[in-house]
Amino acid sequence: MPFKIFPLVQEEPGPPPDGGVQAWLQILASHLINALSWGYSASFGVYQLHYTTTLSLPESQVAWIGSLQVFLTFFLGTFAGRAADAGYAQHAAVAGCLLIVLGTFMTSLATEYWQIFLAQGLCTGLGMGACYVPSMAVVGSYWNKRKAFAIGLAASGSGTGSILFSLVIQHLQATIGFPSAVRVQGYIALAFAVVVILVFRPRLPPRKAGPLVEWKAFTEPTYVLFTIGVVLIFTAVYFCFFFINTYATLRVGLSAVEAANLLVIISAIGIPVRPILGFLADRYFGSLLTLIVSTIFLAIMLFVWIAVRSVSSLYVYSVFYGVATGAVQGSQYMSLLFTFTFGLSYLFVSGLASLTSDLSKLGVRFGMVDSLIAFASLAGPPLAGALIQSDNGGFLKAQIWAGVVTMCASLFICAAKWTEVKFDGSRSKAGEGETTPNNLEAVQVEDDGHAKA
Repeated sequence: MPFKIFPLVQEEPGPPPDGGVQAWLQILASHLINALSWGYSASFGVYQLHYTTTLSLPESQVAWIGSLQVFLTFFLGTFAGRAADAGYAQHAAVAGCLLIVLGTFMTSLATEYWQIFLAQGLCTGLGMGACYVPSMAVVGSYWNKRKAFAIGLAASGSGTGSILFSLVIQHLQATIGFPSAVRVQGYIALAFAVVVILVFRPRLPPRKAGPLVEWKAFTEPTYVLFTIGVVLIFTAVYFCFFFINTYATLRVGLSAVEAANLLVIISAIGIPVRPILGFLADRYFGSLLTLIVSTIFLAIMLFVWIAVRSVSSLYVYSVFYGVATGAVQGSQYMSLLFTFTFGLSYLFVSGLASLTSDLSKLGVRFGMVDSLIAFASLAGPPLAGALIQSDNGGFLKAQIWAGVVTMCASLFICAAKWTEVKFDGSRSKAGEGETTPNNLEAVQVEDDGHAKA
């Protein structure tokens, strides 16, 4: 049988195989796509440091590049998910990977801000937005009983990517120069893309997607409060990712290579944290309560950052911040048109699911939140950079801002939990009646095996 990049999907796929070579290959492909998308954007701190110190660009101006990547990943994810519904999951994933490769190589040639913005911000951001959601959707369609485990393995690619790309850029640029180091990253991305093209195969036939917006949701206090809380979280959560390298070199005295290790620590710590806290939320505390506690802990760590002044304390802080951001930022690992769960993405997904009485509307509600998160992620890092500039390079204003915003987020999620208890007694106990990975399957998979938004 001749090899086809875009083979026809069988009309009657049957139930998820829950194993087999093809199912495991989809985990591999999605793992690599997560490395190329969220892993790449999580390593932006090393670029932030280079652009501000070597090119002497303003902090807030550089932050627009990384925030545009995150914005496009979130915002386009909704539309890419609908493309996957229509049978174009493989097309979107392949196109996205190739755009990331192209944007990376063009970044290595860029010397002006506008060139960097178009190559690294726009081109790679478009690629991330195109490939992320379809990859997670396809993985979920191959698994049923071990779906959360499969999604977890796939989503952990973000940690792989952030560790790998941070080390490649920061350690190689000292010996071969920044442009060549970026090209090495481009070749790595190309290798990942080739594997994706060879093994990524959707299982489900096309289906009709639902509406983009359900306006009635905005009349429900619990949904509105929860949405505001999550938007506030994502306004501040990327602040440390983008600026901790700059802080380490300018305020603590680390070298650029040593500062890159901080991002590696934060990313590595977050990998085991997400599934552990997801398990605790599922078995003991409930998703909303665990998300509230995680958000408060993140706010506390942002305030603690103010007191970090030495090398040893900065490394210790990175460990604890990795725990905090691994819990809350894990919510990005959700597929918004297909309801999947992983680690603390479980808290976000099941938390919103627990506030949605009609689970058939779950997909569109995730899409609505996702679009709002996109704008929060776009505005947050540049705002933090502007605060740093206004403080003559000091971080105090930005640190206080991030801590206050995150603490306010926890209050809104607390209010969402309170209104849930008040207006729906059947789900008043923490975790009781909340949607879990097991009973979410009723929403995810119809009788004919189709994923359902």
